[in-house]
Amino acid sequence: MQTEFPHNQSAHCESGVAANLLSHRGIPLSEAMAFGMGGGLFFGYLPFIRINQLPLVTYRSAAGSILKRLARAPGVRLHQRTFRSQQQAMEALDQALARSIPVGLQTGVYWLPYFPRALRFHFNAHNLVVFAKEGDDYLISDPVFPQPVRCPAADLARARFASGALAPRGKMYYLEQVPESLEPAPLIRAGIGSVCRMMLKSPLPLIGVKGIDFLARRLASWPRRLGRERADLHLGHVVRMQEEIGTGGGGFRFMYAAFLQESAALLAEPGLEAAASALTAVGDRWRSFAVMAARICKDRPQAEDSYPAMAAIIHDCGARERQVYQELSAWLRSAPCR
Repeated sequence: MQTEFPHNQSAHCESGVAANLLSHRGIPLSEAMAFGMGGGLFFGYLPFIRINQLPLVTYRSAAGSILKRLARAPGVRLHQRTFRSQQQAMEALDQALARSIPVGLQTGVYWLPYFPRALRFHFNAHNLVVFAKEGDDYLISDPVFPQPVRCPAADLARARFASGALAPRGKMYYLEQVPESLEPAPLIRAGIGSVCRMMLKSPLPLIGVKGIDFLARRLASWPRRLGRERADLHLGHVVRMQEEIGTGGGGFRFMYAAFLQESAALLAEPGLEAAASALTAVGDRWRSFAVMAARICKDRPQAEDSYPAMAAIIHDCGARERQVYQELSAWLRSAPCR
């Protein structure tokens, strides 16, 4: 019960899975292009959603949204379902594999035994592809690993039904239909438009560039409002969400910049190349914040390190991102539809 599957290591699980599934069906797509067409770039500071009792900070769109947007492409049909029981979910997986269909799964990282123990944590929106079964083991293309891996059935079932925030409920998905090729220009425009709307026009002060400024103001006040110990705990959480969950804040900016650069070459649009360069610089600024925050959390600050200094960097990131999205919005209005 095996099928050939193009395993390519990627920086982020959902965009990597999307690119690999489409490539398997004869539509070569880079991870960056899947991320950009899927409108993956985002920012949200959501204190009413808690991760390990700390506010959620997210630098990408909601789990599943990249696949959902790519499935809207003409000629693409994605089958998705969740389940009430582990037995039902595993039987459905086996039935698809028996038809040589690679299957995407949403799982909880903590219960996947091929992850090194030190890297397991309670995150329930990790995507992977199961492409075959040998005995009691499933053969998995997990895009964050350099090679395919194996996972015993019992462990995979537990990972598919992990409890807590973003519980997967056995979610599985696969491509039912794809066209012979995808016309990139409309998908590029749609992906850019989605990101610009969310980052510039959200009415909520916690979302988009407004959310970046909101985080900067909150962060500057943490030592006074929370005390230094709790402030450092919150700061460490922000850095973990930026640097360790997926590709984090700076990394997602770098990936979107790669999408803009690839799009500029495909469409012969120098404006997209300029936006890519500007967004790469934004990613560098997010990384500068992370380095300063790490020194503070490790109690190894340099003379220039402080909460106000970190808040200033984040404000600068917000201002720079606003400029990038405004320029991309102007490009969408002026560039001819293709």
